[in-house]
Amino acid sequence: MVISKQKEENKLSKSKGAPNHLIGTLGEKSLHAALKEWHFQPGDSMEEMVDGFHIDIVRYQLLIEIQTTNFSSIKDKLNTLTKKHHVRLVFPIAKEKWIVRLTEDGITQLSRRKSPKKGNLFHLFEELVSIPSLIKNQNFSLEVLLIREEEIRRDDGLGSWRRKGWSIVDNRLLEVVNSNIFKKSSDFLMLIPPNLPDPFSTQELAEGINQPRWLTQKMAYCLRKMGTIEKVGKNGNSILYSTSNTSGDID
Repeated sequence: MVISKQKEENKLSKSKGAPNHLIGTLGEKSLHAALKEWHFQPGDSMEEMVDGFHIDIVRYQLLIEIQTTNFSSIKDKLNTLTKKHHVRLVFPIAKEKWIVRLTEDGITQLSRRKSPKKGNLFHLFEELVSIPSLIKNQNFSLEVLLIREEEIRRDDGLGSWRRKGWSIVDNRLLEVVNSNIFKKSSDFLMLIPPNLPDPFSTQELAEGINQPRWLTQKMAYCLRKMGTIEKVGKNGNSILYSTSNTSGDID
C-alpha cells in the first residue's frame, strides 16, 4: 500500500539536529543537502560508507539515498546494495517552481517568477525507466516527494541556447508538500484510474490521467517490467495492457 504523508509545515523551518558539518558535503547542491536535512532523524548518521559506497543517510537497517535526477547513474549502486541491505531511494519532483535570475556575479537578483510547469507523481516514470524492475526486490523502496523549489539561473553566457545562455547553477528547496512511498509493485496500481477500460492502450491511459502519451508510454513500460500490468493484445497498432492477471508483487 502507498504510504502518504501530508506535510502541514515546511520542515526546513524545524531543527532536527542534523550535524551542520555534514550538510552539503561531497560538493552536493542545495536541494540535495536540504532534502538530507529534511529527512534526518535523531539516531541517523550521514555520509557513511557501506560496502564501499557513500550513503546519504543510514537509519538503523535502512539505507536512504537521495537522487534528484538521473537514476541510471546509480543503477549499479542500488543493485549491489539491495543484495544485502534495505535501501530507500528518495526522488523529488517540483510541483511548483520559481525561477530566480541572477546577474553574472551570481549575487544580484534580477527577477523571480513562477514557472508554468507543474510536476506530478507521473513524472517519476521519466527516471524510473532506468530501474523499473528494482521495485520487485523486497529490499528496495521508492519515496517520491512533491516539492516547491527555486531554480537559480545566472547570466554567465554558458547555459543552453534554449535559455539564451543562462546557466542553471542551483536548486533550492522551499517546502516538501507531500510524500508517497512505494514498497512493492502493486502500490503503483493507485496511479491507474479505476474507470480505465481493461484492457487499455497508452492513449487511453494518457486521456485517463491527463498526461501526454510519451509519458504514459514510459509509464506502461515501467509497470510492465515490474509486473503491475501485462500485454494482452493489440488494437490496430496500439498495444493493449491489463491489470487483471497480474499479482504486481513478483519476486
